Amino acid sequence: MLSQLSHPVPKGAKPQGSMELLSTPHSIEVNNITCDSFRISWAMENSDLERVTHYFIDLNKKENKNSNKFKHRDVPTKLVAKAVPLPMTVRGHWFLSPRTEYSVAVQTAVKQSDGEYLVSGWSETVEFCTGDYAKEHLAQLQEKAEQIAGRMLRFSVFYRNHHKEYFQHARTHCGNMLQPYLKDNSGSHGSPTSGMLHGVFFSCNTEFNTGQPPQDSPYGRWRFQIPAQRLFNPSTNLYFADFYCMYTAYHYAILVLAPKGSLGDRFCRDRLPLLDIACNKFLTCSVEDGELIFRHAQDLILEIIYTEPVDLSLGTLGEISGHQLMSLSTADAKKDPSCKTCNISVGR
Repeated sequence: MLSQLSHPVPKGAKPQGSMELLSTPHSIEVNNITCDSFRISWAMENSDLERVTHYFIDLNKKENKNSNKFKHRDVPTKLVAKAVPLPMTVRGHWFLSPRTEYSVAVQTAVKQSDGEYLVSGWSETVEFCTGDYAKEHLAQLQEKAEQIAGRMLRFSVFYRNHHKEYFQHARTHCGNMLQPYLKDNSGSHGSPTSGMLHGVFFSCNTEFNTGQPPQDSPYGRWRFQIPAQRLFNPSTNLYFADFYCMYTAYHYAILVLAPKGSLGDRFCRDRLPLLDIACNKFLTCSVEDGELIFRHAQDLILEIIYTEPVDLSLGTLGEISGHQLMSLSTADAKKDPSCKTCNISVGR
């Protein structure tokens, strides 16, 4: 069991006392890495195995220029553990962040009768990177999103807002197709889709009083609209991917639409929770009186990733009359780590 050292042992501490010196741990191995845990083992001299009473573990996060400056600082990183058979699992003793590079070093110790420690030298430092959210973590985010999703409103089109040049490029250089591109790092830091899944982003939210897409947009004054059934139908799988906010009252849910058996579908199948397209709290497609009816959650801003190219000839393109609300853009948006509504306990 790990606990925080009230007086961390500094690197380079000298062995003390009259007992035989301890050997320095070596051959550090870190494996079984998840978004919030890892297993660690090392080698030490056989003569130390029966003597060592405690392990000192020094874990440090590698900072980089893209780190979220608003992110909570990690708790103090030097911890002490009672000696247990190796390998040992480290989980929950630090607030580990997913997809984050760390360095770790270890020191062994013998607690003496006067309460002081006879310590070894510090081992070499080993670097590793934590993993993405697993399905069970995304299921926790999904449950939180469901609690604020609100009632379901009907809609009939998916739409994509952008600048005129974007659509001209698609027509001229991409065979009149909107091509999938790599998802950015917006949203939860542990989302397995960030920097990994290719798709075309769409919206579907409507204005409550008109039932139509809003006339304002953070992404550009030109809008491509496509009938909902072209992207979402019984041949499509729907996945929950993320839930986040950006230091505002608005909350966003990211969903993935993937034609069954497609490359995107295979990617999502092992990583994201699968939703029932006819019965969920976010986005539904159901048959009513022989017709496909579509509904979206009223109180979430939905971001839809469609994993395949989209033919512009299947919809309409036109200019909208509203404003370009740049403050609502989610491009590379950082998630608010302090929001109790959309965070879970395993990282941000």
